[in-house]
Amino acid sequence: MHPALVVVLAALATGFLVALLLFTEKWEWEHGIESYLEILGWGESIWDRVLLTILAVVILGTVGAFVYVMAKPAMDRFTEFYALDLNGGTKDYPTQLMAGEEGEVVVGIINREDETTTYRVEVRIDGVIRGKVELATLKHGEKWEESVGFTSYTTGDKQKVEFLLYKQAKAEVYQRLHLLVDVQ
Repeated sequence: MHPALVVVLAALATGFLVALLLFTEKWEWEHGIESYLEILGWGESIWDRVLLTILAVVILGTVGAFVYVMAKPAMDRFTEFYALDLNGGTKDYPTQLMAGEEGEVVVGIINREDETTTYRVEVRIDGVIRGKVELATLKHGEKWEESVGFTSYTTGDKQKVEFLLYKQAKAEVYQRLHLLVDVQ
């Protein structure tokens, strides 16, 4: 569970218990029942003791969760990986090519991993490797964009052109993008 959610839930539980305690006190007062609850003491009722114990645990839990969230803020680590058309948009990707004709897109990477990371991009058409782009190492927050070409020598509709991103020289694919291209 996200630490901020823990803090919110603990605060809601604390508020609920305080409201319940105040409601009980008000009800006892309205009905002429002498209240034995004293904040500094335990009171005489077992329910008073239970409520005070639960309230103390919830308050301590809320304070502990708040300290944890402040000391270690949650930070998502990820890499932005995208493909744009040659105009820098997302509308004019190459979708119709002749066999042997090169298609081209702009591939971009932004490192949000909170550490220096090395990437490489592999281009596959229908599972066959058609190119690799070895990248330099990117520091946190650095951006890389480059035009990447691909060529299919076989005809067919809806050929899958994949752009596979690998991270830190690992063998498994980290992220993937694809386009469908008709080749005549």
